[in-house]
Amino acid sequence: MRGNKKTKLILILGMLTAIGPFSIDMYLPGFPDIAKDLHTTVAKIALSLSSFFIGISIGQLFYGPLLDRFGRKKPLYVGIIIYVIASIGCTFSLSADALIGFRFFQALGSCSGLVASRAMIRDLFPVSENAKVFSLLMLVVGVSPIIAPTLGGYLTTEYSWRYVFIVLTIMAIIILVALHYYLPESRKPDASVSLKPSNIVKGYLEVAKEPQFYIFALSGAIAAAGLYSYIAGSPQVFIQIYRVSKKQYGWIFASIALGLIICSQLNSRLLKKYTSQQIILKALFIQSATGFVLVLGIVQHWYNVYETIGFCLIFLSCQGFIFPNTTALSLAPFSNNAGSASALLGSIQLGMGALATGILSFLSNDTAVPMAAVMAACSLLSLSILIVGRNRIKQTETL
Repeated sequence: MRGNKKTKLILILGMLTAIGPFSIDMYLPGFPDIAKDLHTTVAKIALSLSSFFIGISIGQLFYGPLLDRFGRKKPLYVGIIIYVIASIGCTFSLSADALIGFRFFQALGSCSGLVASRAMIRDLFPVSENAKVFSLLMLVVGVSPIIAPTLGGYLTTEYSWRYVFIVLTIMAIIILVALHYYLPESRKPDASVSLKPSNIVKGYLEVAKEPQFYIFALSGAIAAAGLYSYIAGSPQVFIQIYRVSKKQYGWIFASIALGLIICSQLNSRLLKKYTSQQIILKALFIQSATGFVLVLGIVQHWYNVYETIGFCLIFLSCQGFIFPNTTALSLAPFSNNAGSASALLGSIQLGMGALATGILSFLSNDTAVPMAAVMAACSLLSLSILIVGRNRIKQTETL
């Protein structure tokens, strides 16, 4: 594939993937204002994040078979249109419950891009290049945590939190146009793919039985749940506990996202010398140790806001090594059913995110301890799964 064509393709796939992170990150600085406007608590508004994770987790299971049956683009059209309608609903929500409900449907729409982008990478690139392509994809996707909270903080401060969802609606419409005119179809419709529930379940079970899939999918998903715990907990920790402004919070979020981007690009270079599995193990060791030190310091009141940011930066930057490699290794054994494998992978990832944010909301106690503890627990569990399960893996191709 020629360089310019490859760059354009990764850019569009990155836009499709980034709509989810933008939907998560952009309204975070507005949590206190949303709670005040809708006459509820920040903890209740945080449930709109949990409902988003639940919707995006469930929705991916539906899109997988649809992408294998009808090709990649038609289900994408449906998903983005659902997203636009739900975003308009979020804009005009008059209660926390309404916002939580519309966020669920917004997630159902956005997850079409997540599933399709991973499947199309598996369609269009050799298995041996997948980890590098996912690293490049993270370069595009990684811009969202830099821009989204900063833009969201500005819109919330200068206008209203509702303008966040107006901007998201406009972005989705732009993506819909780019999808129509510039994204090629990477898979022809396949009428042999059954949409009967029993056959769909059977197909997912076949994917889930592959050791290389479930070991790396679980390990990567639980590590990612630590990132989602930070996303859900950081507004309360930095804005309410450490008393930073909404704009300052946006810059904190951006600096941590920049670390993740840098590590994802460093990952491409390390793949020339090390295997994906070796990189994942080293990154999880560093992340687990950092998580332990973060929890210990917060419990003992050793850290101020800058030291907390520093440890969060180290912890979350490790995701730049973990995400692209666990994703590539999870999908490597599949070709014909890459859509279903991608959907199941994404569902597991976001399902773990929903579980982690739900636990965080339950443990909320007006300190930074719950956020740090859930982050550390996710990293340690991810590392344990990989260490215990790696001997069962017979990789289809060395990555």
